[in-house]
Amino acid sequence: MIKDYFKLAWENISHRKVRSWLTIIGIVIGIAAVVALVSLGQGVKKVITDEFSKIGTDKLIINPAVDYGNSAAGLPTLTEHDLEIIKRVKGVKQVAGVLLKPGRIEYRRDLYFTTVVGVPIDDTRTIIEETYAIEYVAGRSLKPGDKYKALISHDVANGNVLGRSVAIGDKLTIEGREFEVVGETKQTGNPGIDSAIIIPIETAQEIFEPNGTIGFREESGIVARLDPRADPDIAANDTIRAMRRDRNEKEGNEDFSVQTATQLIGSFSTILDVLNAIVIGIAAISLFVGGVGIMNTMYTAVLQRTNEIGVMKAIGAKNSHILKLFLIESGVLGLIGGTIGVIIGIALSKMIEFIGRTFLDSVLLSAYFPWYLIIGALMFAFVVGALSGILPAIQASKQNPVDSLRYE
Repeated sequence: MIKDYFKLAWENISHRKVRSWLTIIGIVIGIAAVVALVSLGQGVKKVITDEFSKIGTDKLIINPAVDYGNSAAGLPTLTEHDLEIIKRVKGVKQVAGVLLKPGRIEYRRDLYFTTVVGVPIDDTRTIIEETYAIEYVAGRSLKPGDKYKALISHDVANGNVLGRSVAIGDKLTIEGREFEVVGETKQTGNPGIDSAIIIPIETAQEIFEPNGTIGFREESGIVARLDPRADPDIAANDTIRAMRRDRNEKEGNEDFSVQTATQLIGSFSTILDVLNAIVIGIAAISLFVGGVGIMNTMYTAVLQRTNEIGVMKAIGAKNSHILKLFLIESGVLGLIGGTIGVIIGIALSKMIEFIGRTFLDSVLLSAYFPWYLIIGALMFAFVVGALSGILPAIQASKQNPVDSLRYE
């Protein structure tokens, strides 16, 4: 029985090709926009989540907590002293600091500004490399004794930061000190790291904080590796208490934050989910317009097929039969538009991904198509079509067969 409804619906749509296609276009545009935007949003989320997953669940990330509403109090900082406090927390196996500063770079007599990242060059270096997904595509990593050696990131190497490409063996002048490039890092998808120059943290502290007191030199961030048997949440709470006690701060008024890798991933996922919801809401407006188009088409179809409805009722069709026929027909209109929209949406998102990777050199613009996105888009298109046809279907089902047969 249901099969017959779909067959009749398809025949009626096929007989009015021009009007049907004009109606379907509205749904096509809406579904294509939703699929393209959601797949790109899911792609960005997947790239970021995958990168953060590389950090591992055995790490704590400690950062200054900037209170923008109380800037007069000065910006909070972390120091080498905080490193020592964190080292003594139960469950903490290893600690490393990183220093990020905007630096003045001279290259081939031209002046530029970009982020300079100071990293440890002892055995704690691997913590920072894992946390910031630093991998090497050429040359080598920094090692003890490399006071004035530097690593260049992907964007620096490819000329996107210093106006021209930089190669291993080239010389860069950072804050008046000359450095030799000894390695190039892989693109991470993190714009801050991908446009940075990496140097030993002791050298960075020397050139950016020449008057700093040993033990209280600044750290932009601290990463702690936990013992495999330690519970990350318990270790995070113990770290917060230890730092709060050392700084003599009240609970809730800390000028630092301590997060586990899982919490960090969760925070970014929540932000991206909210952005995706806003984007879907905007794209859904076009679906509403498409639904109005289907409703208009179905009202016209009811008027044109008044005699046909009368004949069907005269030979025994019930109101429920007429209602189902028109509902399924409007749903099929939505489903056809949804199918075409999904195909166009996939093509659009893949094209944007290609442009992003080829011309913008960005791995963040990535399209991801989970099965539930495709199935959900098709079901949603069918439901939008069916809902749009409810009022016309009710009108058709309630028609008097005698009046319908007289209608011209």
